[in-house]
Amino acid sequence: MVDLSFAFTGECWLWTAENQVCWHFVTLPQDKSDEIKFFSKNLRGQRRGWDMVRVTVTIGKTSWETSIFPYAKTNAYILPIKAEVRKKEKISAGDSLHISLKINV
Repeated sequence: MVDLSFAFTGECWLWTAENQVCWHFVTLPQDKSDEIKFFSKNLRGQRRGWDMVRVTVTIGKTSWETSIFPYAKTNAYILPIKAEVRKKEKISAGDSLHISLKINV
């Protein structure tokens, strides 16, 4: 079993849709995104639509399961930060976050 668990620091950024709905994301490091892309073809049960990959994430004291997905603009995976987590951890766009992410292949 290959273990793609790692920690990184990334900036929370805001993406706004045409209808003014805002989403918060963190871009994964390019080297880790490349590794995930390489192994994702063999992620049985982990891969989802749009090449999303299931992950377990920890920020501060909060852990949750979600999916990361490739973002063409940066050619890297991005991690959505849901409102519940942002509220618990007091996260805003522009904040630098220490993130632990786990993908088991």
